[in-house]
Amino acid sequence: MAGYSLNLPIQLKQKVQEYATQQGISIDEFILWAVAEKVGQLSQQFDEARFPEITYYRGASGQLVPVLRGTRLRVQVVVVASQKWGLSSNQIALEYGITEKQVNESLAFYAAHREEIDEAIASEQTLEAANV
Repeated sequence: MAGYSLNLPIQLKQKVQEYATQQGISIDEFILWAVAEKVGQLSQQFDEARFPEITYYRGASGQLVPVLRGTRLRVQVVVVASQKWGLSSNQIALEYGITEKQVNESLAFYAAHREEIDEAIASEQTLEAANV
């Protein structure tokens, strides 16, 4: 790994130290993770302008998964809550600590990407059934 000298404004450095300490990691690790996350966000080729609340996250399997931006809450979770559990947008928002706008955009994203989301839901249901 290449070294890099970085001069941070004092207030920013204090915040970085505070958050790194809370997470039990070094400042270097915190900055590395923060930069890696930002590069990942900027590298997302899949984001659609018509769904600004939705982005993709690369899961442990390496698959790209549509999530609510800044939450990692999968779109498919919102869809299941709406369709399978019959929750309203308001109930889903309260249950997951998100806004109704985010719920509605997730459902609109689902309408535009139904096959992709249905496939993810079916795959997860198959895995759950195998583990029972």
